[in-house]
Amino acid sequence: MISAIRFLDNAIKKTLTAFCAILLLMMVAFTVYTVIMRYVFLNPPIWGDLLTVLSNIWLVFFALALTVRDKDHIALDMIYNWLPQKVAFLVQQFWTAVIFCLGLVMIIWGLEAVSTMGGKYWEMWYFAWEDGGIVFKPNYMPKKYAIAIVPISGLLVCVAAIASIIEDSMRLKAGNYSQSKEAEYSD
Repeated sequence: MISAIRFLDNAIKKTLTAFCAILLLMMVAFTVYTVIMRYVFLNPPIWGDLLTVLSNIWLVFFALALTVRDKDHIALDMIYNWLPQKVAFLVQQFWTAVIFCLGLVMIIWGLEAVSTMGGKYWEMWYFAWEDGGIVFKPNYMPKKYAIAIVPISGLLVCVAAIASIIEDSMRLKAGNYSQSKEAEYSD
């Protein structure tokens, strides 16, 4: 059971890392293409800057889940090292629980924002699933697609926080819990 959970955890981390790499590559490609089209051919695409920004936003939200899982977010590691181990553990778990609650907020209000978001990006077309197939929609992309990352990231943050709490609890129970990054990478 634990090996299946670790396998799933590693698969999620690798998938999110791959998505982040792809989004970073897309940001660079969209920016380079837009700059070349703007300054060399004097015909910039109207969608270039928007896709760069959307790629950046999605990258940041996917990376948020990765930082929560790896405990690379802003933390008070120096203070944790001064505290007794069990107190440091409780403080770390408290902050992870706070981050979990942030994930819940992102899910709840993110779903509300997606469901009530009006308007469309006039320069963006999109594909939709209709009548059992993919259909090209030239009448512009709804803005809700752009902010759909908020509840998705909220779910990923909640899963990452739970995984982090479980992992730290298992380490504490096994007697090898440590706040230092060196101890985490040695497992």
